[in-house]
Order: sequence, then C-alpha cells, then structure tokens
Amino acid sequence: MPNTTSAKKRLRQNVVRRLRNRSAKSSVRTQIRKVREAVQAGQWEKAEQEFSSAAKKLDRAGASRVIHPNKAARLKSRLQHAIKKIKQPAAAD
Repeated sequence: MPNTTSAKKRLRQNVVRRLRNRSAKSSVRTQIRKVREAVQAGQWEKAEQEFSSAAKKLDRAGASRVIHPNKAARLKSRLQHAIKKIKQPAAAD
C-alpha cells in the first residue's frame, strides 16, 4: 500500500492507464481476429475492410506505446500478406 501522497496518486494513475491499455489491446486483438477469420473463410473483400480498421487500431496502439511500434508494423505486414495470398487465385481467374 502506498504511504505518501505522491505514491497514492501514482497508484491511481497506474490503475487508469492499465485499464485503458487493456481495453486498447483487447480491441486490437479482436480486430486482428476478425481479419484472420475473413481470410480463413476466403472473403478477401471483407478481410480488406477489417484490415483497414485493424491497421488504424494497430497504429494508434503503437503510437501510444500500448504495444511496441515494431510489433504493430509486423502484425500489419503479416495480415496484409495473408490477404494478398488469398487474393492471388481470384486475380488469376
């Protein structure tokens, strides 16, 4: 338990930030899952729509250091690659 006034304030701030970060991470994970499900179903149009939303959330999470910016970039790259991969057979037809 914090004893000093400044330590008590720091604890309050940490609680608020932890909840905000947890919410942001959960939102990012949900959006990534939506993209992956669309890719698995072979729905590349839906996957692209979900990806644009996921990319925005990943960029925001990376910018605010909720996740590492390089991790955000890596996830975006991998999702984009998966979408591109399922689009290839459709483009060849």
